[in-house]
Amino acid sequence: MSGRASSDGANGPRDGANGPGDDASATRGSAGGNSSHHLPQELIRAKRDGARLSTEQLRFVADGIADGGLSDAQVAAFAMAVFFRGLDVDERIAFTAALRDTGTVLDWSHEDLPGPVLDKHSSGGVGDKVSLILAPVVAACGGAVPMIAGRGLGHTGGTLDKLDAIPDYESIPGLERLRAAVRAAGCAIVGQTPDLAPADRRLYAIRDASGSVESIPLLVSSILSKKLAAGLDALVLDVKWGSGAFSPTLAVARELAHGLVEVARANGLRAAALLTDMHECLGTTAGNALEVREALDMLRGGPADPRLDAVTRALSARLLVLGGLSTDEAAARAAVSRALSSGAAADRFARMVVSLGGPADLLERPQRHLPAAPVMAPAEAERPGFVREVDARALGLVVVALGGGRRRESDPIDHAVGLAEVVGRGARVGPGERPLAVVHARDGRAAAHAAAAVRRAFDVADTPPEPASPVTEELG
Repeated sequence: MSGRASSDGANGPRDGANGPGDDASATRGSAGGNSSHHLPQELIRAKRDGARLSTEQLRFVADGIADGGLSDAQVAAFAMAVFFRGLDVDERIAFTAALRDTGTVLDWSHEDLPGPVLDKHSSGGVGDKVSLILAPVVAACGGAVPMIAGRGLGHTGGTLDKLDAIPDYESIPGLERLRAAVRAAGCAIVGQTPDLAPADRRLYAIRDASGSVESIPLLVSSILSKKLAAGLDALVLDVKWGSGAFSPTLAVARELAHGLVEVARANGLRAAALLTDMHECLGTTAGNALEVREALDMLRGGPADPRLDAVTRALSARLLVLGGLSTDEAAARAAVSRALSSGAAADRFARMVVSLGGPADLLERPQRHLPAAPVMAPAEAERPGFVREVDARALGLVVVALGGGRRRESDPIDHAVGLAEVVGRGARVGPGERPLAVVHARDGRAAAHAAAAVRRAFDVADTPPEPASPVTEELG
C-alpha cells in the first residue's frame, strides 16, 4: 500500500485561511479585494500591471478556465500577462493547486499496491524514450507508476505518440482502466484524461495558440497540476537543456528545475530534479516506432546506447531513493540493474501493454506489430572525421518533416518514419563509412530531403570533442 492516505484527493495546501498568497490583498502591489465576485478583466489588468494575485483570485481564474467562465480571449490574455509579468513563488504554489483541484485527484490509499506511488517527468528532448524504460524498471523494484505523459511539441517527440505506435494500446483510458493497469502491471503510461486537471488542458491549448508556452511559471503549474492530480508520493524531474530541448541553456534549465522542485514540495510532493544534456539525440533513434523498438531492446537486455543507459539509470535510482524503496544511490542502482538483467522490467512492460489493450507478444515479436517505413536511406557525412557538434533540434525537425511529428495539433502522425542508427558526438564518420543516421521514410524523395537535412545538422572535424556526462547536475 502507498504510505499516503489522502481525503477526497487532497494533496498539499488547499484554499483556506493560511494558504499561500492569501495575504496578497494586504501586500503592496497586490490586486486587492477578497470579494467572491471577481471580474476577469480586472484580474487580467491587475496581473498585466504587475500585481500579485491572491489564492482566492487564482482559484477563480482556474475555475473559470475549467468551466468556461473565462472566454478564450480572456484565458489568452491572462497567459500573456503571466508571460510578461510572471508569478511569484506563492502565486505559483497556489495556481498549481488550483489547476489540480479543477478535476479529480487520484487517491491510491485504498488500492492493493505493493509500494509508494512514484513518477517521472521529462521536459522533452529529441529521442527521449526514457519513460518507456523507467516506468517498468521502477515497477519491477516495488513502486507503482501511474505516469501521465504527453504528446510531442515542436521538435520534441511525445511519449504518447510513441505508445500509439503499438496496435490497440489505449493511451488515454478511463480512470478505472488506469487503476486496473497499475494494479496488474505496477505501471501505466497514459495521457491526461478529461478528469485530471481539466483547466490545464484548456490553458495548455490556448498557451500553444497564443505564443506563451515558454512561460516558466505556467510551465511549472501545468506540469505539476497533472502530477499532483495523479496522487503521487514522489516525483523525479528530468529537466533537459541544449539544442534538442525546450531549455536551450543551462541557466534556463536550472530556473525551471528549481521552480518545479520548489512548487512540488510546497504542495506536499517529495521531488528532485536532474539536469541532463540534450545537445544530441538521446539514444540512437528518433521517431515513434523506432524509439519503442530501441526501448524494448534495452528492456530485453540488448546493447544500450551509453547516454540513454546513463540517464535512465540515474533517474530510476534517484526515484527509488526518493520513494523510500532504496536506502542510497548504490543500492538503488543495484536494484535497477537487477530489474533489467533479470527480465523483470521487460515483464512489467509486457503486462502494461496487455492491460491497456495491446498485443501480448510485443516483446517477443516487435517486428510483427510495430509499423515499418518502406524506404531506408543512409545519410553519410561528406568528409571523414569526428562528430564535434550536433544540432539536435534540427534532427527533431527532420522527423517532423517526414511525418513523425506535428506542425499543427490536428496533424496525423506517421509512426513508422524517423531516424535510426543516429551517431553522437565523438563518433568517427565519413564517406563509405558509418553513416550519420539512417532515414526511414515513405518514399525516396522524402528520404533524400531528410538525408540532406541530417548532414547539415552535424559538424564533422578532424579531432573528437572532449567527452561530457549526459547528467549535468542534480537539484534536491
